[in-house]
Amino acid sequence: EKGDRGERGPQGKLGKTGAAGGKGQVGLKGKKGSPGSPGERYKTTYAAFSVGRRKPLHSNDYYQTLVFDTEYVNLYSHFNMFMGKFYCYVPGIYFFSLNVHTWNQKETYLHIMRNGAEVAILYAQASDRSIMQSQSLMLDLQDQDEVWVRLFKGERENAIFSDDYDTYITFSGYLIKPSSEP
Repeated sequence: EKGDRGERGPQGKLGKTGAAGGKGQVGLKGKKGSPGSPGERYKTTYAAFSVGRRKPLHSNDYYQTLVFDTEYVNLYSHFNMFMGKFYCYVPGIYFFSLNVHTWNQKETYLHIMRNGAEVAILYAQASDRSIMQSQSLMLDLQDQDEVWVRLFKGERENAIFSDDYDTYITFSGYLIKPSSEP
């Protein structure tokens, strides 16, 4: 005759893992979860601009900001076309380049500005011949620094040449290395 059932014995050793089974059927859609906590603001790690001017400019003011009318590249709109200024939103090392065409018999005198201070000068004496002039430099910028170009009127009339057909005046800048990188 069959006897009464005995007590359960101790668990045995685990056996070898078997082969994976086939994929089951798709289950029912779950309920919508609760909203997560706000994430960190998206930070760009790039900055670049290249702008030009197709109109000549005679400076009668002691200082005059150079405003540009042609946008080639303006990544994330860090260059304000209306103000003629680049605003730093990604701190780091930047390269800037300014190219202008001088005007016959007129002096060309410009400053590349960082915030309120001149950091580089582009200068050409008045001459019978017009020439292309350029200036470039690297700057270590902090958040909210501003970089722009201004004309400076010395003893003579200050002017830069351009026309509606070609672009003789360009200003460009780009981030070489963000401060966030080691």
